[in-house]
Amino acid sequence: MSLDPAKPTLLSSLVRHYDELVDYIRRRFGDRSSARDVVHDVCLQLLERNEKEEVRTPLALLRKISHDTAVSHYRSDRRRATWVESYADLPDLACPAVTPAGRYDAEREFQLLVDAIAALPPRCQAVFVMHKIHEIPQAEVANRLGISIKTVEKHLRLGLAACRELLGRGEAHR
Repeated sequence: MSLDPAKPTLLSSLVRHYDELVDYIRRRFGDRSSARDVVHDVCLQLLERNEKEEVRTPLALLRKISHDTAVSHYRSDRRRATWVESYADLPDLACPAVTPAGRYDAEREFQLLVDAIAALPPRCQAVFVMHKIHEIPQAEVANRLGISIKTVEKHLRLGLAACRELLGRGEAHR
């Protein structure tokens, strides 16, 4: 990039009008530090791209680029602030501490579920574990086991019914 004084580049115009651009952004957006950041970002943009043709009014173009960059910064800051504000509303803990009795109940229920799955017929157990535990889609389970999707659905219904019954959540408890 040549810096021919007869044909000023955008970058050289930015350097020459740096303070004016910072003041322009500061007046529109209120913060001198942020305005400097915006003008520095514009400088980086100019350094990263090749200038293709001469600009007749470089200061006007630099103001436009600076303004657009400042708007982009403002929007980004607003999104970040919204996220931080919503994050502040979240509770400190996802769930309260588990009591010993709660832990015992959960372990007992888990063991009942394991026993219910182990008591299923082998093909039903394979279908249930593949789909519910390993989250394999029903069509792929059918393909892997060489059975129809309807058979997969039947085995899943039987497996769920057995688990509900053993956990005491049968039809009456729904």
